[in-house]
Order: sequence, then C-alpha cells, then structure tokens
Amino acid sequence: MYGPIVEVILKLVAITVAFTAILMIVAYTVLAERRVLGFIQGRLGPNRVGPFGLLQPFADLLKFILKEDIVPDKSTRFVYFLAPVIAIMCALMTMIVYPFGPNITLPWIGNIQLVIARFDVALLYVLGITSVGVYGIALAGWSSNNKYSLMGGLRSSAQLISYELSLGLSLVGVILMSGTLDLYRIVELQSGYVWGFIPRWNVGPQFLGFIVYLTSAIAETNRVPFDLPEAETELVAGFHTEYSAMKFALFFMAEYVNMLTVSMLATTLFLGGWNGPFVQSFPILGVFYFLIKIIFFLFLYIWLRGTLPRFRFDQLMSFGWKFLLPVAILNIILTATLAFFGVF
Repeated sequence: MYGPIVEVILKLVAITVAFTAILMIVAYTVLAERRVLGFIQGRLGPNRVGPFGLLQPFADLLKFILKEDIVPDKSTRFVYFLAPVIAIMCALMTMIVYPFGPNITLPWIGNIQLVIARFDVALLYVLGITSVGVYGIALAGWSSNNKYSLMGGLRSSAQLISYELSLGLSLVGVILMSGTLDLYRIVELQSGYVWGFIPRWNVGPQFLGFIVYLTSAIAETNRVPFDLPEAETELVAGFHTEYSAMKFALFFMAEYVNMLTVSMLATTLFLGGWNGPFVQSFPILGVFYFLIKIIFFLFLYIWLRGTLPRFRFDQLMSFGWKFLLPVAILNIILTATLAFFGVF
C-alpha cells in the first residue's frame, strides 16, 4: 500500500499520461481520416506540413487558436459559450474508467493497474455521462439563434435519444454473461481460450448485440451514414454553423473523442480488451493489443465515411425504432434464455 500523497501523485501522473495520449490519438485520427479519404477518392490529402504531413494536426491547432472568435449578436451568450464545454467535458470524462491493460509491475513502484479509476458501476457511469453529451449539441443549436443550427440540434436530440436505447439494450447481453458492471472485471472474464485456440471474447456469443452496438454507436457519434445533424448539403454545418475558432475546435474534438470512446467500449466489452497472445508472460503487450483494436474501429469509421451515402431522416428514425430496437430486445431474450439453462 502507498501513502496518500504517493497515491495522489500516481493518479495525477496517470491522468496526465492518459489524456495526453488520448488527445494525440484524436489529433492523428483526424489526419488519418483526411489521408484515407484522399486515397479512397483518388487524391493526396494533407502532405505538406512536416514529413508525410505528420505535423498537420499542430498546424490546424495553431489556425484555430489564431482565428477570430465570432459571436452572433442575437445569440444567448452564456449558453452559447457553455455548449462546447459541455460537449468536450462529457466526451473526456468517460476515459477514466477504461482499463488500458492488465496489472504491470514496475521497479521501485510495484504493482500498477492501468486504469485511472476502477469501480463497480463503471459501465453505468459511461452510459450516464455519454447521454448527457447531447445537451451540449442541443444547447448549441438553440443558443445560436440560427435556423440551420436549431434544425441540427433538434435532429441530433431525436437521433441520440432514439439510438441511445438500442445502444444500451445491446450491452445487456454482455452484462448477463459477465454478471458485473465493472469494465476491468468484464475484460478479465474474456481471458483464456475455448477449445485451446478460440479467444473467449464476447463478440462470439454476443455477435447480434455487437452488430446492434456498432450501428447504434455510429449513429450516436453523428457519423456517416447517420450524420443528419451536420448534413452539409442541407444544414450548412448543423448545430455548429455559428461556431468558429476554438469553440468550433472543441466540438470537433468532442466528435472524435466520442468516436474513441465507443471504440474503447466496444474493445472492452466485445473484443477482449487487452487480451491477446503472450499477455500473461508479457503484460505490457496488453496495451498494444488494446490500441490495435481501437485503431481497427477508428479505421472502420473512416472507411464507412468514404463508402456509404447519407440516410434520409425518416429512414434513420425508422431503422432505429423498427429494426435495431427489436433486434436488441431479441438478443436479450436469447441471452437470458441461454443463461437460465446454464449455457454461459
């Protein structure tokens, strides 16, 4: 056991390292998206700033800092300023509960858990915080006093409320199998192999729930083909039409942090978290496995953006309520039945 001062120092170091890593991943996800979309569309993408364009995120940051911050005269100023803060804070607050790897032992320090905060209802905490994030978008659309922003905010509110239900229900199967809401424990239960070679990941028995979760998560993050709140061809830029400079950058960051959040949650609940070959012998490998799985989901986001067209809004709502919700309920019924008969 450490003293209280050492505990506080270790937590501060963990928070600093984790959030720095997260912001760097977000910055280079934006660059990767621009380069991959350029490849898909037969063009180059940003490749001028630094070797291979690797310094482009820092150039973008400098541009946002130096741009003029324009505030509409008719806006509700306090709420207008508050909305992007709510969006980015709700996006970042979930990061403290994700386990980045197994316990590792360091010289002079001892055993360390690679999670900032571990508690029994971590999954409930993630769902609660992410559901509050919609208030930032709704308030941004209303406070701007712009009809396009208001339309984007209303669309986003309706979309997030609709798909939040399917997303939450898709996770019930994992909870029934694991018997816990502790994310660290859920990852531990996915260690090992079935028949000696098949990983004991939840994506196998919960494949139906995984598909529902993945679809709902894409809709929750307002990404193609569910990007109706920002539909540039219809609403200019949706809820952040009137935002510029750093306030626009906060909304931009919040979207990509939310993409990272749902990727980390999918990895933790369905793809075994840090589990992989030789993790028992070399625990530090778990961090790399976790990162590789996250990169897979982020690439999927980018790939879908370059491939699929946007839905109409009525199609979007019908798909959520008439297809995803019944499938999520069916998955719960099947999982509960199999759990009752002792299959899990």
